[in-house]
Amino acid sequence: MPQDGFYAKVRRGLPALIGQWRRLGQGDEARLALILAETARVAKLGQPEATPDAATLAAWSEPEAGDAIPLWAARTATFLLVQMPARPLPQGEEEACAWAYCWLRNRDFPDHASAEAALPEHLRGPLAAPLKAAWMDRQGLRLI
Repeated sequence: MPQDGFYAKVRRGLPALIGQWRRLGQGDEARLALILAETARVAKLGQPEATPDAATLAAWSEPEAGDAIPLWAARTATFLLVQMPARPLPQGEEEACAWAYCWLRNRDFPDHASAEAALPEHLRGPLAAPLKAAWMDRQGLRLI
């Protein structure tokens, strides 16, 4: 039986987030993997040990891949999706949780209101509840 905690939803939503980047990104799989890794390095969203190959990128979008997806890849996919002129939206609750989690990990926000206000307008509604849950999860971790 799947766990229902916020972070479990995030991990289950990561493959859909990567899958959306694969569908909306322009280029073949190897080029998309290169863009993902290089953007992570340049935007300081992580330091991939190596650039993933096309097969790895495809595998990351499989439903069972959630635990195998490195955080830098998910953070970078979110970073790129949020900037797309097509204004993509998360498809489903788990993917929305993954977007919200990565949004908070990508920037340092002093409070929930600031994190929500910084979202592009088209994402404020779809990410309202997941962002609140992500903020509560993040605050809870600070107590440890």
